[in-house]
Amino acid sequence: MTSADTAPKRAALVYNPSKTDGADLRARVTTHSAHAGWAPPLLLETTVEDPGQGVTRWALSEGATTVLVAGGDGTVRAVAEALDGTGVPLAIVPSGTGNLLARNLLLPLASPEAMVTAAFEGDRVPVDVGIARLRRADGETEEHAFVVMAGMGLDAAMIANTNSGLKKSVGWVAYVDGAARSLIGAEPFRIVYHVDPRPDQGGSRTTTRLHSAKVHSILVANCGALPAGIALIPDASITDGSLDVAIIQPTGPFGWFGVWRKVWWDNSVLRRFRAGRRIVERRKDSSIRFLQVAGIETATPAPQPVELDGDPFGEAVRMDCAVHPGGLLVAVPRGHPTAAL
Repeated sequence: MTSADTAPKRAALVYNPSKTDGADLRARVTTHSAHAGWAPPLLLETTVEDPGQGVTRWALSEGATTVLVAGGDGTVRAVAEALDGTGVPLAIVPSGTGNLLARNLLLPLASPEAMVTAAFEGDRVPVDVGIARLRRADGETEEHAFVVMAGMGLDAAMIANTNSGLKKSVGWVAYVDGAARSLIGAEPFRIVYHVDPRPDQGGSRTTTRLHSAKVHSILVANCGALPAGIALIPDASITDGSLDVAIIQPTGPFGWFGVWRKVWWDNSVLRRFRAGRRIVERRKDSSIRFLQVAGIETATPAPQPVELDGDPFGEAVRMDCAVHPGGLLVAVPRGHPTAAL
């Protein structure tokens, strides 16, 4: 038996002080640690310079055996990036406006206590992590994880154009304002893409061909649920070892109506009923094309805005995405239903 086996467990809380009540969370985690017989917790704030990766890696070096995160989607993404592949579980305490990963995991959004408890005595569920490799116009490359989705094009422009003050006061609804301003003068752009098919779909990277399309956005999703019950990609699963791609290419004067109908009416309403699913399956609509892949490489002739889990990541001429199956271990309340994930 090694010293690591006999060392007490230790929690680390990584939180964004602008998104959550830090004093309350620090007290909860400290109390739970004492009751569980764990070592005193590490209580770490994020900063503009370090949104979460750095302090999480430091916490791991200090012996953290469970990490709690409280903040917006960007904070969750940053902490998950540092935990990918480590086997150290992540407990998400819902905070901020979107809570997209928590929503897709069906976690309790209004109960910080439930998720703090789950960190110490809940179940553990392995979920997939997306990996995005970005190439800038000057040839520089960088790699980041995402747990919800990566996007290139209009969706990224919408996020960049969203007023941060409005977002703070009205939440995710502020994205409507960003979308309205982004749509003005929005032009489609050319992409060339190459997919890495899932093993059960047959084929291989050497046999698949290059595709070309004119689009407004391309989204690569690890999971597909958005706030307000919107199912952007209804068949997306965070535990299936694959990524779901949505290629958004509205055409003609009613093209955006087709996008709205597909995302809101078809995916979020009709698909809930057997008769509705039959209607959706028979309807021909090219405004959005869905693919399920193990990976996808995307290139554009001119730089396009990119977003990862709702945060702008500048512009890129390439966005290559792959999946790390089961790369992140997530803490959930004991007995939490996981079949629908």
